[in-house]
Amino acid sequence: MKLQSVDESLIQIDVEAENFEDAVRKSMEPLVAQEYVKPSYVEKILSIYRETGPYIVITTHIALPHADSEAGALKMGIGFTKLKHSVVSGNVANDPVKYLFPLSATDSTKHIQMLSKLAELLGNPSFVEGLDTVTSKEEFIALLTKYEGNEQHDA
Repeated sequence: MKLQSVDESLIQIDVEAENFEDAVRKSMEPLVAQEYVKPSYVEKILSIYRETGPYIVITTHIALPHADSEAGALKMGIGFTKLKHSVVSGNVANDPVKYLFPLSATDSTKHIQMLSKLAELLGNPSFVEGLDTVTSKEEFIALLTKYEGNEQHDA
């Protein structure tokens, strides 16, 4: 599965968020609306964040909101939210957060495959720099296509 096949309805650009919890909630709204996850899944993410801290801030400026599939994941999906203004998560090494990749995985195997694919992209400084210039859903998909295409020449 390539991330470039992401459902466009899960992509949001220039989202206004008051704080990190609001950013997580807003990044997950399309996944709830499109029935990728139940509202309980979002609440579980926020509950874990409150208990353990910003575990979902995985690298500089990037958060990956997710929880265990049992918390209410209904189908496999990943979205993208670019915030209009960065927010502080409490992860000193990686704040402020500008980009969120909300994830819904129905089992741990698919979860790991999706995380692995995303990690490859996020490990590419040119891809991450490209996120700064994205102003539309189409530009985000084009960015994914460009960098995923460089990794696999059979597509």
